[in-house]
Formats: sequence, structure tokens, C-alpha cells
Amino acid sequence: MPHIISSIRFSDYGGSDVLSLSNIELPAPGPGEIQIRHAAIGVNYIDIYHRKGVFGPKLPLPSGLGVEGVGEIVAVGPDVSAFKVGDRVAYVGGPPGGYATHRNLPAARAIHVPAGLDSATVAASVFKGLTAEYLTHRCVSLQPGDTVLFHAAAGGVGSFASQWLKALGVTVIGTVSTEAKAQIARAQGCDHVIIYSHDDFRDEVMRITGGKGVRVVYDSVGAHTFMRSLDCLQPRGTMVSFGESSGPVEPLAVGTLGAKGSLFLTRPSIAHYTADRVEYEGAAERLFSAMRDSTVVAGKPSVYPLAEAAQAHADLESRRTTGAVVLLP
Repeated sequence: MPHIISSIRFSDYGGSDVLSLSNIELPAPGPGEIQIRHAAIGVNYIDIYHRKGVFGPKLPLPSGLGVEGVGEIVAVGPDVSAFKVGDRVAYVGGPPGGYATHRNLPAARAIHVPAGLDSATVAASVFKGLTAEYLTHRCVSLQPGDTVLFHAAAGGVGSFASQWLKALGVTVIGTVSTEAKAQIARAQGCDHVIIYSHDDFRDEVMRITGGKGVRVVYDSVGAHTFMRSLDCLQPRGTMVSFGESSGPVEPLAVGTLGAKGSLFLTRPSIAHYTADRVEYEGAAERLFSAMRDSTVVAGKPSVYPLAEAAQAHADLESRRTTGAVVLLP
């Protein structure tokens, strides 16, 4: 039977002020779906892209937001055998709609959450942790002794990735915007930290590496960092462009990669790295295992009530947050 839930909705693309809390009717889960009562909801930059209408195909309006959450299954639709009512699950991906007290979700996107992990911590960790997992374990083949540059190292993905890279024996150079964030990045495992508002990161990378450059650059910043990041790579190095918080990257002439050292360039998406169910479950198990044995430690998230989702977006966009952002219904 359908019932009324609270959900963050928007009817126009734009700034955070387009978001508002509404009461909507949620139908019973359909074939292959489960219905979740959220315990905690993750906020991610992809939600901002969706809200602005700048990420891939625009969402049909009016729309909800949110592609990450943790909760308890309260109903199971037809053709679902791997989950039951009462299971605690997390998810990444699927149709947006996570900013709500309840939601329906394709069961294929759900993963069981092991006991002993706090729901808010998991909600703060799944999207960013699985992103860090594929970046550090599957996107590029890294070896102990490699040196990488990671932009926004104090952010949610950067914090996870820096810890994992350190555990893999990789030297991490991180960039941050403030001294406070530099302290966080150092605590998360960065061997060198560059405050890009004070120093030119390209010059600093070359100084730190003795002019050799780095094996990999991980860049979620985009427009403000992309071209100078290419200059930080050693010959046959890899540029991993996985976001554009400062704006989209300008078109690149393919010949530039050859001129700058036979470079590799990839634009990965978590959707493609979790599309295969076996890979998805394996990545989640690697993440949850790393959290349980403290290989990676999730920082304390910034927590907002569901009704204050607009403020959470505004703070995230203006870089007033550190680490993950979580909404509590």
C-alpha cells in the first residue's frame, strides 16, 4: 500500500535554494525493488550536479535527489530473494531519491551492512569509500614506492584514498585549501601537503619529486587544476579525472597527451566500477573490511537534519565542510 513520506524535492535546476521538503506518496515496491526506511543519507557532489542539471542527462522535473544511504528494509517487492524485511542495507547508485525518510530502490543496488558499523558512518562512507576503492585498487595499477598527487586530499574521497594509498606503500602528495585542512590531510596519511592557495602545486610537486613528477594524478577539481596537473606527471603517467567541483574541463587535443610524455587519461565513474554485481559486492567487502580493521578510518561527518538539505549543499559547495556530509531523517 502507498504511504506518505517526507522527501526533499526540486522543480527547477539551480542553486541550493531550489530544494524544499515536501510530503509525497510512496507506492509499494515493484518487481525487483525493496523499500528502505532510512537511518542516514549521504550527500555527494553528484547530487549538486544533478540539482544544477549539469551531470549527464538532466533529471526529469520535479525530482528528488540522493544516490547513497543506509537503512532497514521495510518491504520487499516481487522477484526479490537476496533480501528480507529487517535487513540493514546500504546502497550507491540507482535512481536519485535518497533525500527522504523512505524510498524504493532496485535490490540490485543494495548491499548488506555487517554488524558493528554505525549507520551514519556507513552512510558517510559508502559512496566515497567505494570511489576511493576503485581509484586505488582498480583504476590504475599501483606499486609500493609509486608517488601520486591527490587533489582535495582532506575531502571525503581524499581522506579514504590517502589512507588506502599509504597502506599500499604509495607516497601521497595532497593538495588542500587551508592549513586546517592540511593538518587533516597529514593525519590521513599524506606524506607531503601543498596548500594551493599559498603555493603553485605544479612547482611544489616538481620540487618534492626532484623534477621527476608523479605516477598518477587524481583530480576531482577539474577546470582549475586539470592542465597544470598534466604537467605534474612523469612520462607515461596517468591522469585520473573523476570530478569537476571547480567547473568542467575544457576540451583537450589528443596530441597534448603525447607532447607531455605519452600520458594516459581516464574519466572513471563509480557507475561503471559497480555495474557488475560481483565486483560491486567485492568492492563493498573490501571497504567494510578496511573499516573494521582500521586500514581506513572514517572521519566524523558533518550532520544536518533532512529538512536542512539546502544548507548542506550550500556549505559543501563553498567548501565549508570537511570530510563527508550526512542527512538524518
